Amino acid sequence: MTTTIHSGVRVRDAGRSFDGRAVLRGVDLDIAPGEFVALLGASGSGKSTLLRAIGGLDSGFTGTLEAPRSKAIVFQEHRLIPWITVWRNVILGVDGKGVRERALTALEEVGLAAKAEVWPATLSGGEAQRVALARALVRNPDLLLLDEPFGALDALTRLKAQALVARLWQQHRPAVLLVTHDVEEALLLADRALVLRDGRIAESFDIAIPRPRSVIDPEFSALRRRLLLALGVNPDAPTGADQ
Repeated sequence: MTTTIHSGVRVRDAGRSFDGRAVLRGVDLDIAPGEFVALLGASGSGKSTLLRAIGGLDSGFTGTLEAPRSKAIVFQEHRLIPWITVWRNVILGVDGKGVRERALTALEEVGLAAKAEVWPATLSGGEAQRVALARALVRNPDLLLLDEPFGALDALTRLKAQALVARLWQQHRPAVLLVTHDVEEALLLADRALVLRDGRIAESFDIAIPRPRSVIDPEFSALRRRLLLALGVNPDAPTGADQ
């Protein structure tokens, strides 16, 4: 059952099966208003399945899921409509007066106000994802769901996108759930990192490192090691060795 609350997320005993195979079993999850949570796990562990449920995109769950009515989702694919201009993509589905001005404000926040009138096909991959972020922000969501939004970007563009998300979160302070395979990304952005294993949230790591964070910080390195071990990866193993 899914219900609406004003802010934050509360999941209790959530389960989901596909063709008789249980993907999630008895998941409990709380995300406080304004908290940034990263969700990690092996491929097929159910990370995106849980995110989609919280986002209201899957009604096949058991248990209880409570989430704000005001929420937005950014996927790995930008999902821009190619036959309408960038600013119209940003405001798609949003009603009311001054929608163009709202779109331009959101595009300004992601550094793309100059691209408002162009077609999506003219954008780079990084620019397209920034438009997708603007489309989420224009809705002023209480909950922002990020489903591996930087997975298709090159390394440099990914770093810039991560820094942008960190800045936008600090400005707007929605609750955030980020699904990612990238341990460093989780540690750079989140307040808390969760490991999904065997259909349940198996481990939780508080990330109390002051922002802005650096990957060369000894505390960062120590937490990265703990998180990798929780994911079944031995960070001390020689490259190419069995882990």
